[in-house]
Amino acid sequence: MTLVSERIGQLFVDDFRIEFTEYGGGSSWVVLVPGQLMPRRMHEPLARKLAATGAHVVTIDLLGHGRSDRPADPLLYSSTAFAEQVVALLDHLGAERAVIGGTSLGANVALEVAVAAPERVQGLLLEAPVLENAVEAGLLTSTPLLFASRFLPASVTGVRLLTRLVPRGVVPFWVGIALDTLHQRPAAMRATLHGLAFGRTAPPASERAAVDVPALVVGHPGDPLHPVADAQMVAEELTASQYVAARSALEWRTRPERLDAAAFAFVQECFESRTGRLLGASS
Repeated sequence: MTLVSERIGQLFVDDFRIEFTEYGGGSSWVVLVPGQLMPRRMHEPLARKLAATGAHVVTIDLLGHGRSDRPADPLLYSSTAFAEQVVALLDHLGAERAVIGGTSLGANVALEVAVAAPERVQGLLLEAPVLENAVEAGLLTSTPLLFASRFLPASVTGVRLLTRLVPRGVVPFWVGIALDTLHQRPAAMRATLHGLAFGRTAPPASERAAVDVPALVVGHPGDPLHPVADAQMVAEELTASQYVAARSALEWRTRPERLDAAAFAFVQECFESRTGRLLGASS
């Protein structure tokens, strides 16, 4: 694979520090947003591949995630607040428009950006959005974590201290991502989960139906945490979308070639429609 430049940067939103990584260069911007509690590094493989084809890719640690600040105020955490951070990132980078992509919560945030600032969105790359059909699964997964962070904070701290003992360079990539996801602080974790559980987690159907940008939606059949019905539903609601079913919830993590190719073709189409040139083509 072609080597691409990588640069770590930061910006401040309401005095809170947000960290991001840039891959590649140029004006064909792509922003990738990770899932709930996950670090931006989860999108590193896709970001590098897209950058190698000519895209200028940015991955972001949302507030409360990864290496960004982790305040303990639940009012700071919602899909709309996260969308504001993505728009602030575009402003910081001087990116007029971008393909906005994300996984799980990241897909919801991408939808929020399209609702709040459609003029900044070249396209949407949505993997496993979490919408109305995921309410029960969301409660089942978030409630134990909320309980542990509120009433058993030492357990969260203990897990974090244990994860620090494992050198990331000696474990497989996705094991390292799992360890990074477990690296939580009780107060910030509680605030993040509380804010998302009792605040806004995604645009309502009426707002999603008004989104008019190209979209590629990837669903996870057989994934109880990310019901495929949600991905199919949003693909039907969006006026310019295409739907791709993953072969499993882990396909894009373990055998990414097919979905990488679909993502690259989609991003290429988004920027070809704007410039009349293929992504990565010389001027």
